[in-house]
Amino acid sequence: MKAIVTPVTPFAQNSSLLCCEHTGQAAVVDPGGDLDRIVAAAEDAGVTIVKILVTHGHVDHAGQVADLAESLKVSIEGPHRDDKFWIDSLPEQGQIFGADAGRTFEPDRWLDQGDTVRFGEIELEVRHCPGHTPGHVIFFDPPSRLAIVGDVLFQGSIGRTDFPRGDHRLLVRSIREQLWPLGDDVRFIPGHGPTSTFGTERRTNPFLAS
Repeated sequence: MKAIVTPVTPFAQNSSLLCCEHTGQAAVVDPGGDLDRIVAAAEDAGVTIVKILVTHGHVDHAGQVADLAESLKVSIEGPHRDDKFWIDSLPEQGQIFGADAGRTFEPDRWLDQGDTVRFGEIELEVRHCPGHTPGHVIFFDPPSRLAIVGDVLFQGSIGRTDFPRGDHRLLVRSIREQLWPLGDDVRFIPGHGPTSTFGTERRTNPFLAS
């Protein structure tokens, strides 16, 4: 699996284009805005977007999910149902944060712990990682040892928990119980900023010191 990262919205949110190199099919994770840039990345890569995946319901990640799904006539999978209240508030979030606010939407499929999502010959594992938001999920591709973790974990930091229904202790627990067991060698794409590995963060991240 090949991953192409396109920073979008004023928050420089990492929208990931995940590509099956055998079939030319692709999934977009968190198209929060700047859809022209996301579509251009797919065209440049010579892939066809067939699915939208959503890690959580904050506007910089989900603000233009409905618009892209409608434009491309593709399905939406994720996040976990516990983020419905965030998705329902997308227009209000956009007004507050000045992002390219979107419309609310109903995913074709809510995701839960242990689910898988498929496109082309790719099958991603789903892990429910609440804390930043209650319905946050991450996506993991075992063959490439790559995880898309949204705002759960960053290089040198972790997700904010001061939003409604955020929970710092639960976030740390999610990281330790859902991410670390995948292996120190796993490279991850966070929702913002540069990539890192779970091993590096487990050893050096000041928010996760034992």
